[in-house]
Amino acid sequence: MTGRLQDELLAIALEAAARAGALLRDGRPADLGVAATKSSPIDVVTEMDIAAEKLITGIITDRRPADGLLGEEGASNEGSSGVRWVIDPLDGTVNYLYGLPSWSVSIAAEVDGETVVGVIAAPMRGETCHAVLGEGAFVNGERAHCRPTPPFEHALVSTGFGYRLEVRTHQAAVAHRLIPQVRDIRRAGSAAIDLCDVGSGRLDGYYERGLHAWDYAAGALFAREGGALTGGRPGEPPNPDLTVAAVPGTFERLQGLLDELGAWHD
Repeated sequence: MTGRLQDELLAIALEAAARAGALLRDGRPADLGVAATKSSPIDVVTEMDIAAEKLITGIITDRRPADGLLGEEGASNEGSSGVRWVIDPLDGTVNYLYGLPSWSVSIAAEVDGETVVGVIAAPMRGETCHAVLGEGAFVNGERAHCRPTPPFEHALVSTGFGYRLEVRTHQAAVAHRLIPQVRDIRRAGSAAIDLCDVGSGRLDGYYERGLHAWDYAAGALFAREGGALTGGRPGEPPNPDLTVAAVPGTFERLQGLLDELGAWHD
């Protein structure tokens, strides 16, 4: 990938994430309601998810009409340029619906299938995280790094839970067996923010089953560029079965333990 293309993709992602974040922050109606449901009646979509994705895809197609698109709320276009944008217009929808601050806009750009740019805007934190393949991770323009490796029993680990009953029941059982072995477990409600928190030193590790590419594409790049490791089951990249990110040393043990506990299946 040329530096010129890289710079162009980053500039577009930063602009789109900033504008969508401002729309979501400033345009949230007081009577915000559920527009639709996805995997279950508690897995919701709001009118603002849809509006934010429309804004983001409009910016991208205006600047680069030949690029492909994959968005959580339905944007889909193969494209012909070799570039594909992977978009979560509102990661943490339930938090947003309830007025909780842990939500974000996540935009990644892939070139020939490899994620090369990731931007995560978290407006209620006042933070924009970005990463470029091979160039590092940054929070509000300042270089970010993951934490030093702790003893495993001192690791602070975050996770998330799905919305289908059978999935979340098993996820709770996995967490029940993991929590005695680490410092503590957090559940923030935005995968993109959790991955950024690993890459910027606020968490030692993170794992979740059931994510989609739009949930982890930008955040996983940020975590890696911050010095963390990412994967799925041993030998696999992050994927819907399992996404794991952690500081080196913690990652290997956490990944292996999650595999033993069956965190990759329902």
